[in-house]
Amino acid sequence: MHEEKKIICPDCDDTGLDRRGFLRGVAATAAAGLFAVPRLNAAPSPQSKAETLVKKLYDTLNDKQKKTVCFAWDHVDKKRGLLRSHVSNNWHITQPSVSSEFYTKEQQAIVLDIFKSVFNPEWHSRLMKQLKDDTDGADWGEKQNIALFGKPTEEKFELVMTGRHLTMRCDGNSTSHVALGGPIFHGHAASGFTEKVGHPGNVFWHQAKEANRVYQMLSGKQQQLALVTGKRPDEWKVPLQGPKGKFPGIPVTELSKDQRAALEKVLMLLVEPYRKEDVDEVRDCLKAQGGLEACSLAFYKDGDLGNDGEWDNWRIEGPTFVWYFRGTPHVHIWINVADDPSVELNSRNL
Repeated sequence: MHEEKKIICPDCDDTGLDRRGFLRGVAATAAAGLFAVPRLNAAPSPQSKAETLVKKLYDTLNDKQKKTVCFAWDHVDKKRGLLRSHVSNNWHITQPSVSSEFYTKEQQAIVLDIFKSVFNPEWHSRLMKQLKDDTDGADWGEKQNIALFGKPTEEKFELVMTGRHLTMRCDGNSTSHVALGGPIFHGHAASGFTEKVGHPGNVFWHQAKEANRVYQMLSGKQQQLALVTGKRPDEWKVPLQGPKGKFPGIPVTELSKDQRAALEKVLMLLVEPYRKEDVDEVRDCLKAQGGLEACSLAFYKDGDLGNDGEWDNWRIEGPTFVWYFRGTPHVHIWINVADDPSVELNSRNL
């Protein structure tokens, strides 16, 4: 895997998580079934808070700014292909950083509000920690970039934000059949490029710990099915395989009722960082492919930090659902969710 540079960050054990209280809430929700809480909203719409802010931002851009950061909906880049659907672990979709003089203070504030509106408020401090850790302590906006595709005043538009360990989207459900605006990416190297065993200070590692608890619940035979002993797949390869796909690991249908409930708790943790509308859309996409029962759960022996049997690399995958948590040498999370397997993935490891 190629990174643009190695960044060593101070160790930090405080993620700001109220683990006991949070997991009580997660357990209660999971016991009722995945995403069983009644929805207050459908998928994101042009009237959602973040999308309204995208329009506000667009209205403030001058011609020079639009020429630099605004693109046609189907703009194709020579290097990256269809630019709005590209995803990578460390890239800049445009050159001006959000906090540069290219943008006014008002525009910078709007972009920050868009960022916050796409995520669960309880995750704001953790995501800010991740961005700071992974950019040599840079302040918000110094290493992040944005691009706008289409026009918020028209039918289709999308804002994409990129940087090291970040690709996020805000599209008002413009992109057909996909959740989260398209494939997205998170990462964190809280304790150095090669993180220490246990990933101290990593804001995402609690997700892996819960997944490993599911592994410990499995019988010996089930663990043999779930543990993949060969080389783990290239991390950026998370295409949607459709119903005829071959999914590594143990099929969820092979899990007992309590094991499935534990896996649902993991899935709740995975989607918890995002706004309610995006969680709803992930749920709808998962339901359209046949639910969690259409997925498999895989753990990879390859890349086990410390050889401690707490698997750093694992994956939940179904016909139109891929959530790949790669924890070696530090955390990378590749996410691709849709309700139609024909949606094309545009990811490259740059």
